[in-house]
Amino acid sequence: MNRCSWPGNNELMIKYHDEEWGTPLHDDRKLFEFIILDAFQAGLSWSTILNKRANFKIALENFDAQIISIYDENKITSLMNNSGIIRNKLKINATIQNAKAFLDIQKEFGTFDQYIWQFSFGKTIVNKFTEAKQIPAKTEISDLMSKDLLKRGFKFVGSTICYAFMQASGMVNDHLIDCFRHTECNHT
Repeated sequence: MNRCSWPGNNELMIKYHDEEWGTPLHDDRKLFEFIILDAFQAGLSWSTILNKRANFKIALENFDAQIISIYDENKITSLMNNSGIIRNKLKINATIQNAKAFLDIQKEFGTFDQYIWQFSFGKTIVNKFTEAKQIPAKTEISDLMSKDLLKRGFKFVGSTICYAFMQASGMVNDHLIDCFRHTECNHT
């Protein structure tokens, strides 16, 4: 069975690749989880984030934006002392701000899903790359998404982070064409 090369031999990365990455996602809580984890990844490897994902889930109330949006200084201090997550105060503060902006978008559009998928016109953008080096770090669409999210108050949502989010949430299918997931993610 062929798969993309980026998971290597890392079992956690293989599981993520085989079961999640590129699968079209429309659940608001999962979309929020992915955008938060992608923000925490800035400057780090995805395997670092995956290794801490279960800890993030506990520390951030299962990615409940309602709860995160009202975190106070005591909670921020608690998170800064939690060795199971990335202890970066800028990213923690951004997570709280992002929760507030996420809730505002839900109020305006009904769901975050309705808002975010408009950037790909409600459909997965299916690429047909044969080599990993063909996959871009960002696109015009991720540039637009980044600008709009920033305008709405999000932090740590540069174009590269937005493109990684698009890949993770299935807004774009960047599985290589010989990867078994390429076809699967087009029919999900």
